[in-house]
Amino acid sequence: MSEPATATDAKTERPPVVKPKPKKKRRKPRSTAPGDQMGSRDAKRTAAVVLEVFAGARTPTEAAEALGVSANRYYQLEARALQGMIGACEPRPKGKVVSPEKQLARLRREADKLRGEAARYQALARASQRAIGIAPPKPSRKKGGRKQRRRKPTVRALTVAKSLAAANGPETPAVTPLPVSAGD
Repeated sequence: MSEPATATDAKTERPPVVKPKPKKKRRKPRSTAPGDQMGSRDAKRTAAVVLEVFAGARTPTEAAEALGVSANRYYQLEARALQGMIGACEPRPKGKVVSPEKQLARLRREADKLRGEAARYQALARASQRAIGIAPPKPSRKKGGRKQRRRKPTVRALTVAKSLAAANGPETPAVTPLPVSAGD
């Protein structure tokens, strides 16, 4: 006789569901053909003449004549071409390179978000203080984290008299300051 089918047997009989993996998009390979390179027609012509000089097919004087420039200008162009070629051969960093403009925009968004959070927390603190019945704290009058020093009161006439006495010389009698109370 056959045994009755159990719930576990029914589960094992079904084939597992296989989800298809999404296909990765392939980048279109860059063309390496010489005619497909970016740049103006004059730039390509200059590059071709410089490469001919490097290969030994032309002399620098012939290359300058072909480009219609002086020999000194040709040597400047050659130096720039060589510098560009060496720079292009430098290894590039792997992964995504973040430009300074994008990084600045990201930091500004983050700063705006943090300002909003700070304002939200301040509002929550004020609301909770009102709900509990606590008086909000008074803003401090400190400048630069130090306690402000109280200015000693002086009579303006005495400071003017001292400056006049110093300007006139020792003939004028010395002025003695009178004690001044803080309430005057």
